[in-house]
Amino acid sequence: MNDPNDPTSTLDSLRHAADLLRSLHVPGDPLVLVNVWDVAGADEVVAAGASAIGTSSAAIAASHGQPDDNTMDLSLAFGTIERIASAVSLPVTADIEAGYDLSPSELVAALLHAGAVGCNLEDTDHRRPGRLLDIEVAAARLRAVRAAAQESGVDVVVNARIDALIHLGDDRPAAMAEVVRRAHRYVEAGVDCVFPVRVSDPATVEQLVNEFGVAVNVGLAPGVTVAQMAAAGASRISFGPTFQRRLMAELRRQAVELLAPPAATSAG
Repeated sequence: MNDPNDPTSTLDSLRHAADLLRSLHVPGDPLVLVNVWDVAGADEVVAAGASAIGTSSAAIAASHGQPDDNTMDLSLAFGTIERIASAVSLPVTADIEAGYDLSPSELVAALLHAGAVGCNLEDTDHRRPGRLLDIEVAAARLRAVRAAAQESGVDVVVNARIDALIHLGDDRPAAMAEVVRRAHRYVEAGVDCVFPVRVSDPATVEQLVNEFGVAVNVGLAPGVTVAQMAAAGASRISFGPTFQRRLMAELRRQAVELLAPPAATSAG
């Protein structure tokens, strides 16, 4: 067991976890991340047989009454990640929106202090709602995060989330062209994986896998299975806040049922 007071032991443990997380990204045998937002959820996912744990920024934000717009209080964002990572023995990869305006070195330090060895970074421009970051700005940030990770001694697994289909989705051909353009640029910047959000059908995934030559993270469209995405060559499948939203919907349904006023009875 690692001694938490021994920095060398902790660094070795994080290095091992990062290497393990990276090795789980296998085309055709994808890492499936059932994203969580608290320790209880992480424990359940571990018990179900997970190979790694992924967090959801949207779910964490919602659980704390915070917006999911890159402004979440850092103590909540990284404190939640730390509690989850401390509770499990699996590698943890954290969804950290656009990085909360931290410098690359600050971002990597915060991740490692929390015990996470991977991260999602999105290219939405939160200072200009509804728009993407300039591609060169986004690529430079990813390159700097990769360099900061290497400088730290832990080669954090970087997953570049591409939000073109969110902001340009009304013109799908143009949005897909932008997905491809950005993916190539981000791969050049040194990312381990690209995540074209809202690409969730096997035929498109297969085309992108063949185009990019790097691990591809996808979601699942209704009716699509993990096996189908594996056959398409996906290396990673994740669900973001999907399961929290389903649970909250069920909570509301049951609460409405229980709190509804009793039906009036008519006299005989």
